[in-house]
Amino acid sequence: MPDHDVSPSPLLAVRGLAFSRDETPVFGPLDFSVDANEALLVQGGNGAGKTTLLRVLAGLLRADAGVVEIEGLPARAESRARHIAYLGHLPGLKADLGALQNLEFLCGLHGRRKAQAPEAAMGIVGLGGYEDAAARTLSAGQKKRLGLARLWLSPAPLWLLDEPYANLDLDGINLVNRMVQAHLRSGGAALITTHGAYAAPPVRTRMLQLGAAA
Repeated sequence: MPDHDVSPSPLLAVRGLAFSRDETPVFGPLDFSVDANEALLVQGGNGAGKTTLLRVLAGLLRADAGVVEIEGLPARAESRARHIAYLGHLPGLKADLGALQNLEFLCGLHGRRKAQAPEAAMGIVGLGGYEDAAARTLSAGQKKRLGLARLWLSPAPLWLLDEPYANLDLDGINLVNRMVQAHLRSGGAALITTHGAYAAPPVRTRMLQLGAAA
């Protein structure tokens, strides 16, 4: 994987970030940062706000308070689009397109890293031979692997991974860990949510514990 530019500022910095739903606090205020070459493991039980936090960071939800900075500058839609790749619970695939067509479509929207091809990415995630399979025919685990292929192709240095081990067998879990390792070695960073059921990937990792929602 090509090296990402390393900034003297944290890749991501958060100060006083808070989010409420129907006037009920979900999380916050939170203060944390993520540097290049490291992973932040976000833990907490159901309702603790892990998914909501990632969606706020990705710009899909608006926070009630706080500041999000990317490489020292306020996070705006354009900078989020360049710097963030989000892998959520939903696959975000077009059901009637083939697996390879989905990757090509998403690369057209979000760009792709140099020297990386959708066909090769499918092989890396174990979907070789499924290029023409419609996304709706894939199993939950195969859809997750296709999402990982999209992540692998993304030029964004910051990965937001929401329960990336869900629906994967042991080989798939090892695949996620290898991908995170390679991404961090190239100067990238990752936020990874987990219930704590799986060990953290073997990389430089810090912890952020979210409490249960009130």
